Amino acid sequence: MDNQDLQQVAAEALAELESASDLPALTRWKGQWLGDKGKVRALIGNIRNLATDQRSAYGQAVNALKEQLEAALNEREAGLKQSALHHALASDTVDITLPGRPAEMGHMHVISRTIREVTSAFVQMGFQIWEGPEVEVDRYNFELLNIPAEHPARSMQDTFYISDQDKRGTGSLLLRTHTSPNQMRVMEQVKPPIRVVVPGRCYRAERTDATHEFYFYQMEALVVAEKVTLADLKGTLATFARLVFSPDAEVRFVCGYFSYVEPGVELMVRYTLPNGKRTNWLELLGAGMVHPNVLRNGGIDPDKYSGFAFGMGLERVALLKYGIDDIRHFYANDLRFLEQFG
Repeated sequence: MDNQDLQQVAAEALAELESASDLPALTRWKGQWLGDKGKVRALIGNIRNLATDQRSAYGQAVNALKEQLEAALNEREAGLKQSALHHALASDTVDITLPGRPAEMGHMHVISRTIREVTSAFVQMGFQIWEGPEVEVDRYNFELLNIPAEHPARSMQDTFYISDQDKRGTGSLLLRTHTSPNQMRVMEQVKPPIRVVVPGRCYRAERTDATHEFYFYQMEALVVAEKVTLADLKGTLATFARLVFSPDAEVRFVCGYFSYVEPGVELMVRYTLPNGKRTNWLELLGAGMVHPNVLRNGGIDPDKYSGFAFGMGLERVALLKYGIDDIRHFYANDLRFLEQFG
């Protein structure tokens, strides 16, 4: 094959290169002509069939052909890439005269809303909001609240224990089972009169079902002053029920046992739903007069001061207020449920 033949090969290759209309076609052309099994490689392989005096000139001519095709390939590839870029820019042009797309706004979670509604009701009655640790010491969670060592609430089936001793060696570390430990923390740090509410998350080793979760929100309230009576407790809870549930809400007490109050009561509430229907009596929370031992443990003289306390599950409030039948809906992240409270 002489130089004229190589020129014809070059012309054929360049014509096919020019007809490649996109990058995939360019890749196929490169494999056909410049690949390991391409036509140029085959031309180079013909050198061994030539006479010795012809090999040098022929080899130089084939190398020149290869360089010519590679240069043409690079130029064609750059052109196609530039063309593709211009096409993409033209097709992706934004019409700035079009109206904007509204962003979908989220809303407060139903439990967060309930926490705000309940705390707002007590703030209106002059209560202060207090916070406490979720990782508690056994002493505050049980002992100082008049819960002895043999109390069933101490068993591993009810409580998540973290370690046998904290760093100070003052007792077992655990995830608080209620917000009541803050009764003691408040009494240790604040002199009477005391009027606080403590919302927060609690944890119990319970099986999850329609009415139980292993974590939940609770709100503890504590009032300590001179001459505080059970009538003050009833008046406070009646006002709370009217502010949160319905202006015509009624309350009543039934006897109940809680180790850190004496006497202990459970609050029942009845109110009118938004549809005008009157509810039956519904159990809402546990309450009572603070036990004298608890006052003493908090450094307060029970002969001079008295007080009341109550604790409510905030999911329980939401269940009753919105007519929800399963506590698991709150934390299932189901938008069909959550969007109802937007």
